[in-house]
Amino acid sequence: MCQFCHQHGEGKKWYLQAENYAEHLLNDIRRSKYIQHFFKDPQRLRDRIELLDTLNRMPAFVQAVIKPAIIGRMKKMHYGQVLPIEDVEEIFGFVNSVVRLPCICRQASLGTEERYCYGLSMVPADQSKLKGLVEAVGADYLTGPDVKGLETVSKEEALEHFRGLEKEGLIHSVWTFVTPFIGGICNCDHDCMAFKATVMKSLPVMAGSEYVAQVEPELCNGCRRCIRVCQFGAINFSLARGKVMIEPRFCYGCGVCRASCVKEAITLTERCI
Repeated sequence: MCQFCHQHGEGKKWYLQAENYAEHLLNDIRRSKYIQHFFKDPQRLRDRIELLDTLNRMPAFVQAVIKPAIIGRMKKMHYGQVLPIEDVEEIFGFVNSVVRLPCICRQASLGTEERYCYGLSMVPADQSKLKGLVEAVGADYLTGPDVKGLETVSKEEALEHFRGLEKEGLIHSVWTFVTPFIGGICNCDHDCMAFKATVMKSLPVMAGSEYVAQVEPELCNGCRRCIRVCQFGAINFSLARGKVMIEPRFCYGCGVCRASCVKEAITLTERCI
């Protein structure tokens, strides 16, 4: 069970607690200002990733001091956790509105509008203060060439999109805006700034899920589709056995490998640590 589950979930999965999505948390002026600042400047995210390259060139003893401090701040302000599709479905069961918006990470890394992010609210979208805060920013990336701005979508539409993205290899993750308030769910890959920081720059600002993947050897046909979609390098192939193997230490429990397995040889189980 993760640290956040103990701090913000009373020992249960913290992101499944409806109070962490409550709109009244946006009455905190600091949180409202943070959200507006976050969406104003995609370039700021790219600059921070570049600074991590500089940090990783510093002596190990310097990194040992600075990295924990950065992670500690991120946990208080903007922190994420991977979650599988069944937990996304459970979240959608108690939120009342879902709004699709362009991904600020893709704007920062690719310079294009990609609608992989979803804002969540416990109230109807037209009454959501979170939606109003983001719209008020007026950032260019929120409109893009199709001038859609923020799209209110049904939960069924959103889940269909999530399932499709999962089959393509994207990872679902839930995010705070001044913890414990959860503002949305994203679909991440190597273009995501948090993914880059966590997996490629050795600064874990996105935690693994509460699950770990396992392979049933008798069902595995050795096709290696799961290896191709695993974003974390957690799956290996044994040529002698003709089977894949999952290394639990590297598995983030996203379920992407499971979605790609045509033999249904992969399952997710509760993580023991």
